[in-house]
Amino acid sequence: MIRLAVPFLAAACSGGDSPEAPQNRDPAMGEETSSAPLIIRATEEEVKAAFSDRDRIVVTFSGYSGSGYEDEDAMLERARTILESYDPELTVVNIGATVDGIGAVYEIASEMGFETTGVVSSQALGANATFSPFVDRIYVVEDEQWGGLLEGSDQLSPTSEAMVAVSDVYLAIGGGAVARDELVAARERLDDVRFFAADQNHSRAIERAEARGEDPPTDFRGAAHGVFGDEGPGAPE
Repeated sequence: MIRLAVPFLAAACSGGDSPEAPQNRDPAMGEETSSAPLIIRATEEEVKAAFSDRDRIVVTFSGYSGSGYEDEDAMLERARTILESYDPELTVVNIGATVDGIGAVYEIASEMGFETTGVVSSQALGANATFSPFVDRIYVVEDEQWGGLLEGSDQLSPTSEAMVAVSDVYLAIGGGAVARDELVAARERLDDVRFFAADQNHSRAIERAEARGEDPPTDFRGAAHGVFGDEGPGAPE
């Protein structure tokens, strides 16, 4: 069962393996009729269609989620600085729906007046995830994994494919394997792709390694850094 930071959503999505969108959903895929976020079960193609109908730039943020950030304040300041260069009337801020890690950017974007969206794997529905209360619409994509490349292939999973496909700008502040795979794909398709190095939360990474019976990590820069380094595509000099 998914945990939601908004009581309205908890009522709308609890009590079954296949939660439906709240009854205030407009047939036009995402016109809100209340202040609560919408949760919309959609295919990869439906997500693409929903975004294509909106005449706004889609700026997607990626990075660490449950792993968190060693310096979250620095991450948020970086995100705020980036958002200051966009017009809230012309821009949608898109992230991965959950409240953790990079999801903290939702609150800043909302305060600045941006429309906010989330694209997330259906894996979240059974993983005790928590959606941000500052996201306007959440598209849940049926997916057998959280994202990234499909196992044994060079093809993105439905969630990651939708995430990259709807983006005009793709920005990652740190990030693990999913962010890495999306960055690689975005670099091939988009004109504006930026990576900013950031450490995941050190203590959390050590705790997770210990829980798996592994040696504690000594490098906390994430899988995306392994490909893009300290100054990835689009990072300022």
